Amino acid sequence: MPSLIARRLVQALLALVAVLLVVFVCLLATGDAVEMLVPPDATELGKTKSRHAYGLDRPVLYQFGAFAWRAVRGDFGRSFFSDRPALTLVFERLPASVELAVASTLIAIVVGVPLGIVAAVKRATVVDQLVIGVALLGQSVASFWLALMLILWFGVMLQWLPVSGRFGWASLVLPSVALSVWLLALLARLTRSEMLEVLGQDFIRTARAKGLGTTALLARHALRNALIPLVTVTGVSLGWQLGGAVVIEAVFAWPGLGTILLEAVLRRDYPVVLAGVAVLSTVFVVINLAVDVLYVYIDPRIRPGRA
Repeated sequence: MPSLIARRLVQALLALVAVLLVVFVCLLATGDAVEMLVPPDATELGKTKSRHAYGLDRPVLYQFGAFAWRAVRGDFGRSFFSDRPALTLVFERLPASVELAVASTLIAIVVGVPLGIVAAVKRATVVDQLVIGVALLGQSVASFWLALMLILWFGVMLQWLPVSGRFGWASLVLPSVALSVWLLALLARLTRSEMLEVLGQDFIRTARAKGLGTTALLARHALRNALIPLVTVTGVSLGWQLGGAVVIEAVFAWPGLGTILLEAVLRRDYPVVLAGVAVLSTVFVVINLAVDVLYVYIDPRIRPGRA
């Protein structure tokens, strides 16, 4: 186990450096950040001085090396516009994004997995076809359109729930539901297919022949053997939920990390973008490492060193 974790950490570190380098080069390719910092009537001499002050007149690799050296020490620079530490700005918004991502993932698990189990048990029935249809619809609907419809129905017409801001659990309902639908549909389809495969195995037929009840059969044997792909998808999707909620956060004015990153990209605020990408990438890596470790407890047969 320690060797597995060490190997994953080395791979994760290399991936993190590669991601930051790609993002850094892409940011520089979007244009000159100084154009956003100086007044419209600024002279070329003033722009040159600003580039030198921010270190933007150096070669790309030199700039990235200086950034990486500071980042190792926890210094991602200061925002070009607010003059506050970029990492501080990111950590201020991170809890809101984590709250939204966790809530949407829990909704997807609580609703999607039971739907998939029911569809597998009721295979080739009206219930099965209905679940498949709902899952396909959920994966086809654009999240921003669904978010707007939820605002229209539950916020404007019925006036049941708030449609913007972060003011308690009520304001979390609509954005988390809008964000959860795609993952919910994916988990429902994946659970159905995995359960169908497991339910066709010999040990399931043997357990049935011994008189094991349906509930115990599904909980102790079928679902446990179908968990590994579900854990994989859920773990990876939690990272995507955290980093891919930019549209939902913008629609609902949710004060999360996606909102500040979108603003930073539009304003070419390089330190904030890089700090945000570093934090999101680190969270994604930690989640994947946790999933790898969890595999061993779900199925000890895949433990490193075992035949």
